Amino acid sequence: MKRFGKIILACTFFTAILAVNLKAQPASASTGGAVVAPASVSAETAGADEEKVPSAAPEIFNVLGLPVTNSMICTWIVAALIIVIVRVTTWKNIREIPSGGQNVMEALVEGWEKLIGDILDPRVAGWVFPFATTYFIFIVISNLTDLIPGVGSIGSYHQGHFTPFFRPPTTDANLTVAMAGIFLVLSLFWAVRYNGFWGLIKHIFGVKMTTNKWAYPLFFLLFVFIGAMELLSVGFARPVALAMRLYGNIFAGESILDMIFHGHSLILSLVLSSFMYFYETFVCVVQAFVFAMLVVAFVGTLCTHADEEYGH
Repeated sequence: MKRFGKIILACTFFTAILAVNLKAQPASASTGGAVVAPASVSAETAGADEEKVPSAAPEIFNVLGLPVTNSMICTWIVAALIIVIVRVTTWKNIREIPSGGQNVMEALVEGWEKLIGDILDPRVAGWVFPFATTYFIFIVISNLTDLIPGVGSIGSYHQGHFTPFFRPPTTDANLTVAMAGIFLVLSLFWAVRYNGFWGLIKHIFGVKMTTNKWAYPLFFLLFVFIGAMELLSVGFARPVALAMRLYGNIFAGESILDMIFHGHSLILSLVLSSFMYFYETFVCVVQAFVFAMLVVAFVGTLCTHADEEYGH
């Protein structure tokens, strides 16, 4: 274990050194590299451009008038990587007693299947399991691209402005909002499929307590108001929370790493970046887990037993 710890620490420092070299010096002195700073751009201007991580993903090129941003390129790479890993670990190599990559994939899938099965109704778990598991795998790999040297630092200068070729997908709010939107549509579809349309209306607005016929109108109005708040939560608050929580945490980490890599002291940058790499690795995994578990929990609130009877 001690030897393993030393190896991890050495790898971290080596990665930090590479990252500092790539991120702190994106402008190549020669014209042969992909990153070239024009002679007319001062060091101060170049530094100012490099030190700020833009909130919007910049366009790299366009196809038939449609912009392709650096976060989109990185998203495609992550998706291709996942497909390749899954195919390599399961294609023509499936064994009854798993080992290697198959063992890792089966452990991941079985772990999520058991976790979701313990939370949701078995029928709902079968619907949500592939969706939540796919989101977790995609998000955790997308988040971890933030820690790869070269992502956010290899690019080109154009009119004094530095544009990186790659950007972590989850630091682009367009992606996280789209993922939350897909969740919203599917969660409503599953809720209607599980409860029925009128069953869902009753689930949201129905009186969820036993009462007598004289007090029923008062409680009916109360639960209509509560249902309206629940509907606002389902249609707006939950998707926004999913999208902004993930985007905010990963974008903040990218911005902090960028500030550290542009420090004036190389030694201080190495020390701080080493701690930040450990911390950001933890944050990247936790945020992916939180996103997937919130998806499961939010679906669970809509897909509960609809056969409960409330007397009045």
